[in-house]
Amino acid sequence: MRSMLTALWLYRHFILSSVRNDFRVRFARSHFGAIWMALQPLAQVAIFTLVLSEVLATRLPGVQSKHGYAIYLMAGMLGWSLFSEIVSRSVTVFIDSASLLKKILFPRICLPMIVGVSSLANNLLLFLAMLLVFAIIGHGPTMALGWLVLLTALTLALALGCGLVLGVLNVFVRDVGAAVGVMLQLLFWLTPIVYVPGVVPERFKQLLALNPLYPLIKGYQDVILLGKAPDPAGMLSSAVVASLLLAASLVMFRRAAPDMVDEL
Repeated sequence: MRSMLTALWLYRHFILSSVRNDFRVRFARSHFGAIWMALQPLAQVAIFTLVLSEVLATRLPGVQSKHGYAIYLMAGMLGWSLFSEIVSRSVTVFIDSASLLKKILFPRICLPMIVGVSSLANNLLLFLAMLLVFAIIGHGPTMALGWLVLLTALTLALALGCGLVLGVLNVFVRDVGAAVGVMLQLLFWLTPIVYVPGVVPERFKQLLALNPLYPLIKGYQDVILLGKAPDPAGMLSSAVVASLLLAASLVMFRRAAPDMVDEL
């Protein structure tokens, strides 16, 4: 573990330059640049809000604001977009970088870290866009937004743990990459982002309890919509799961790393 942290520190300039190159390549010849990263989830929120809030007249219990459902959705999407982007990009990060791994000698752990830092930057842009939307609809910021630092760190750790496991497995079993899209869709609907937990039938609520992403998404919604601190028990459980998963993924990565280049 210490050797990996040392390698990440020694190669920090390589990681940051790779993130800059990633942005430069993705937004080359684009007039709006990074704005497109925020438009996609905001457009999804707008569609859900139009259908559920306006057409089906869905309202959040205990929230008087007519924009409450839109804020609830955007808060959930902020956490979900960070998690899903890291996982989906980590699954193919070693395969996509096969030629680089064969030509240049550098710590392979840098690749998932590049994905994490790049996704974190995208998430910050989305958050700034949401703040602009909140200002337009009259939903002012509160001191509770400071909890987003902890929520983001836990979401990042959980996503990197999942992504690293799936990324290593995908090198040796390519079916993993094809299955991740389906898994993410299933996890999206098992997490209360579009709906509130109160509408879930009792027999299915155990699935929510087993979902480590649920307390984090609920934390985002509590902080952004209600202006209150996230549930400490939920944060503790997510922190334990994220720590164990991240530690296990690093052990798995370290054992598999010597054989990965040959498989690629």
